[in-house]
Amino acid sequence: MVQGYGMTEMSPISHASGWSLSRAGSVGTAAPNTWCRIVDPETGADLGVGQPGELWVKGPQVMLGYLNRPEATAEMLQEGWLRTGDLAEVDEDGYFYIRDRLKELIKVKGFQVAPAEVEAELLGLPEIADAAVIGVPDDEAGEVPMAFIVRAAGADISDEAIRSRLRQTLASYKVPTRVAFVEAIPKSASGKILRRVLRDGLARQS
Repeated sequence: MVQGYGMTEMSPISHASGWSLSRAGSVGTAAPNTWCRIVDPETGADLGVGQPGELWVKGPQVMLGYLNRPEATAEMLQEGWLRTGDLAEVDEDGYFYIRDRLKELIKVKGFQVAPAEVEAELLGLPEIADAAVIGVPDDEAGEVPMAFIVRAAGADISDEAIRSRLRQTLASYKVPTRVAFVEAIPKSASGKILRRVLRDGLARQS
């Protein structure tokens, strides 16, 4: 199995791997005639190898714009560069890695936390069958991570045990301050976590 990357606005791909050239976790290298940048979403400055930022793409497959939506087009396109809205990194060999959606980043006291990174660590615990992470408001930090956990069959891991395990691999600000145990994680038909459903559920509880 190999991975690629694309979106409707790119008809359809900008990155792909050959069967013998794939790397674990990477969406591959840029397609022919495709230019890519990793951009700091705060400053707009270009970033280097191993530095996470927003992936911008330019090439013949990039759309000209949205039909009858000039404001949306202006927000998405910058001098021909398509702002993907995805957080990505590139390695020294030009292989790209998608880390998360920018709008899903959790900002804890100025530090950025990618939910996908925390979810990957959670799913690495044998007592956890599924997990999702969202940001919730906090008076002191602005936002803090909150984890929704589906325990594996027969497992009885506690919230404190989960945090203790995560502290071994994650920076302290990335460790969820709240944990909720649920029967299932809401997902779309394609398997995407429906974080909005989780947020709406919290709002109703409050």
